Amino acid sequence: MPQRHAEAVTSAWAADPAGPATATTDLLISLGAGHPSGHGMLRLRLALDGERVTAADPVIGYMHRGAEKLFEARDYRQIIVLANRHDWLGAFSSELGVALAAERLAGIEVPPRGVWARTLLAELNRVLSHLAFLSSYPPEIAGGYPAQPDQASDVAVSALAAAQARERLQAIMEEVSGGRMHYMFNRVGGLKEELPAGWLGRVGAVSVAVRGDLPRIGGIVRHSDPFRSRMRNVGLLTGEQVRQYGVSGPAARASGVDFDVRRDEPYLAYGELGDSLQVITRSEGDCLARFECLLDQVTVSLDLVDACASRLASLPRGPLSARIPKVLKIPEGQTYAWTEGPLGLSGYYLVSRGGKTPWRLKVRSASFSNVQVLGEVLPGHRVADLTAVLGSMFFVVGDIDR
Repeated sequence: MPQRHAEAVTSAWAADPAGPATATTDLLISLGAGHPSGHGMLRLRLALDGERVTAADPVIGYMHRGAEKLFEARDYRQIIVLANRHDWLGAFSSELGVALAAERLAGIEVPPRGVWARTLLAELNRVLSHLAFLSSYPPEIAGGYPAQPDQASDVAVSALAAAQARERLQAIMEEVSGGRMHYMFNRVGGLKEELPAGWLGRVGAVSVAVRGDLPRIGGIVRHSDPFRSRMRNVGLLTGEQVRQYGVSGPAARASGVDFDVRRDEPYLAYGELGDSLQVITRSEGDCLARFECLLDQVTVSLDLVDACASRLASLPRGPLSARIPKVLKIPEGQTYAWTEGPLGLSGYYLVSRGGKTPWRLKVRSASFSNVQVLGEVLPGHRVADLTAVLGSMFFVVGDIDR
């Protein structure tokens, strides 16, 4: 156990006049490396004093694939294939960051229709990612506590509604890209191919249907007092901790950190979306605030989807991609592009020496920082609270290790 947490492992009960007469030693356990709270392999090294966590260290690396080294031996189309597998719930956004970095360094201008289509697809993918957490979280919380009257039916309604909404959106994404998770629809210069005929109309219909599902999806989070009590004042994360660890996304905004790259450093078409782009924040910094942020963000993203679809429908016919050479070589130089992914900030530092492969491509993933702060958040909580805290930090394990 690292030194910074080693001092927390020895119990101070013997020195406490109100405590037991005999000193106790904390129990050291390893939670993981495969736990249902995380999608993938994550290990938590915990010190417990009874049912209380006194120290916690996330142990990562079980899914490390050396992706950043693989980037150096692959051309930019192959890099996009690898990049969309980091955050598998937000694959389109992961692809997008690589393409934006390459386009910026090469001076490639994407046609307007391609810009608006990318923005639309990025927001659809954001809703898909958020609904994955909203569908899995209620059953996880309910499974960690004694059952309450009528709670099982409330949990089932919420989880089923989120899963059904995801399927509606999944069908739209599959129709346009051919993939259900790993879309591979971005290219340096734009998008892979033209949007299907009538697709924008089907996007609008799905948006309306998902909006209709939101009261059922969020009902247990907004209106179930037993459920809310399990999240309120649990997993407190301060704004200072957010800034120290680089936490981002809904997890950061729930602690009062009002920052969103889409609004503060616009890319794609976000700078033209005006009031449709609302940044949802809370001040409480607990599990409940994080999930209320996530739930409200779904509504905002659907507003952006509708705005983008309307704008695309009004644009004259034209290409979705710029014309680029069959063998693309990026000019020598370096650049940094970052995006507001579903989980938070994703950064791409690209260094080129003029070849068809990067000399270096470093990825800054949102999940890495969101997991590292667990060492500060978990101590003091009961073992039964771990699932609530872990699920509310919004991470995908493949996005930690790369």
